[in-house]
Amino acid sequence: MRFGVLIYDDVEPIDLAALGVLSMARRIQPDIEICTIAPRQGITRLANGLRVVADYDFQTAPKLDILIVTGGPGWIAQSKLPETLAFIRNRAAEIPVVSVCTGGMILAASGVLDGNAATTKREVVPPEVSPLQRLRDEFPAVAAHEASLVDTGTIVTGGGVSLCIDTMLHLLKKLYGPETAAETARIIEYQRAWAANLEQFPPLVTERP
Repeated sequence: MRFGVLIYDDVEPIDLAALGVLSMARRIQPDIEICTIAPRQGITRLANGLRVVADYDFQTAPKLDILIVTGGPGWIAQSKLPETLAFIRNRAAEIPVVSVCTGGMILAASGVLDGNAATTKREVVPPEVSPLQRLRDEFPAVAAHEASLVDTGTIVTGGGVSLCIDTMLHLLKKLYGPETAAETARIIEYQRAWAANLEQFPPLVTERP
């Protein structure tokens, strides 16, 4: 199963923990393949200067089974970039799409969340406005929820920052079963944190908003 991770300039590096969870899960499910996709193939500068290399651009991206859209300060620029929005719309018509953190705001801008429930990052440093509040205010066709993640079937939107780990574990459970997700949580030493989040900040799983 091939997971494509969409990155772009000014992605928050912690969002790449999503990729890290999948990398660790390969020890249990060796069929997992991971590639990175960006508006431009090659070096992509993340927030605070970290540089990573994108395997593909939108034109050369291979067939995927799952598309994961990351978040970070660069989401504002990406939400206005026609090529990014078209790429997401085209893939969402064919395969499940997952967002982590403010990647959900890019999904909202693409229109794929219209008529669906969704979530995104909540907590910010003032005077920044909460992306979840912006989701409510700017995209009235989306039912914005305060949840660790929202799963509406073919679209999963994750909450902020470190909740990308929970979102990936949820995805692994959905695709491979609870044993794979639990074992991945164990080997990344996250099982206690995952259990606490499930109890204290549970996901919303629904087919309709």
